[in-house]
Amino acid sequence: MVTFPGSRSGTVWAVPESLRALGQRLATELRGNPASDIVERCLTNTWTTSMSWGAPTAEVFVWTGDIPAMWLRDSTAQVRPYLAVASDPEIGDALVGVSRRQIRCVLLDPYANAFNDGPTGAHGEPDDRPTPGPWVWERKYELDSLCAPVQLAYAIRRATGREDHLDEEFHRAAWSIVRMWRAEQSHARSPYRFIRPTGPFAGDSLPRRGRGSRVGRTGMTWSGFRPSDDPCAHGYLVPANALASASLHGLADLAASALHDAELAQECVRLAGEIDAGILANAVVDIDGASALAYEVDGLGAALLGDDANLPSLLSLPLSGWCTPEDPLYQTTRRLVLSGANPSFFRGRHASGVGSSHTPDRHVWPLAIATAGLTGGENAAAQALETLAVTTAGTGLMHESFHVDDPGRFTRDWFGWANAMFCELALDLCGEGVAHLFPVNRRTLPAAPGAGSRPA
Repeated sequence: MVTFPGSRSGTVWAVPESLRALGQRLATELRGNPASDIVERCLTNTWTTSMSWGAPTAEVFVWTGDIPAMWLRDSTAQVRPYLAVASDPEIGDALVGVSRRQIRCVLLDPYANAFNDGPTGAHGEPDDRPTPGPWVWERKYELDSLCAPVQLAYAIRRATGREDHLDEEFHRAAWSIVRMWRAEQSHARSPYRFIRPTGPFAGDSLPRRGRGSRVGRTGMTWSGFRPSDDPCAHGYLVPANALASASLHGLADLAASALHDAELAQECVRLAGEIDAGILANAVVDIDGASALAYEVDGLGAALLGDDANLPSLLSLPLSGWCTPEDPLYQTTRRLVLSGANPSFFRGRHASGVGSSHTPDRHVWPLAIATAGLTGGENAAAQALETLAVTTAGTGLMHESFHVDDPGRFTRDWFGWANAMFCELALDLCGEGVAHLFPVNRRTLPAAPGAGSRPA
């Protein structure tokens, strides 16, 4: 029995038997892999530490871990493994509760990335300009944040058949997301600004008085920040646009079959097509005679090569539903990302993988190690799981990052998103993966594979 730290009522909750049984089943399947000893603890971590039930509204607030705020992106990632047992009504209700809270947040402020558990007025940095509303922890506009509620709502329906979360509020939020992405195709006319004048992250201010660097129109939609919460160097974040495209295809399905809004469905497909065309026309670069994708572009000729550990990333494009792992453009991009050509790639005595400018030099992220496993073959997945299990520095939980030569040097004692990614990798290896529940870009992909299947 555990108490959720954010629970307004202080109610004590038990881990559902279905979730505990799943953890035990995974531990048994993984016998012989050091992951067997920690997978159940990682699986139940979000449930036991980070979920706050709001009984009056049937909403669930998900703390990102050691920060008392809910990120739209992180909250979807943290509960993804629970989709494997979403047929349990208790789990299904919790997932729907997370979805409802996400939609409330979108309707409060679609430009915000992180929210408070109520109108507390708490802010990550108190001097941000413009001043966020009382529900908003941080107002960094991250394109992928708005993908997260669409992705979760779609996956809940696929996993459970439920549609009670696809209500009028979801319908309004869906239109808000699509209209904003459409507006941000022409960022020069955007009202969005972000200035952080003080504090340890004062460098997060966007240039040109908070508007961001200049961009040309491409068909892609603009993002101020990366999923690391670091500012974009250029305005078009390619992996976030790829995720938006796949999300729009999922939203089109929901609009047509659950919301009965043909106009919304058509607009989603049109916008996804424009984004895809923009990626292929502006973000494909030549690397030693082979085509690969840039991480960011500005539509004016500038391109940033490399990748970041945070998802969506170029490495995670198949997980985003934008392409298959076998796609030649992805394969060339993957080789670039997992090599010294990527400034964020590090190789050491204990691990190799992708890090981030958000963390110290030569620190790799479990998120990226898990992603490399999930988008590689079965051997790559097994090796990634073992690497993650033996680099926790005895904590039995995933960190944000750790040094490739010394896992005892890490950032954040535990990181809920990374715990969930570790579990998703374990689920995939054991034939119970959940990636097939999420949207795919129907223009470039075959039908989604069956549950637990792995790429060839």
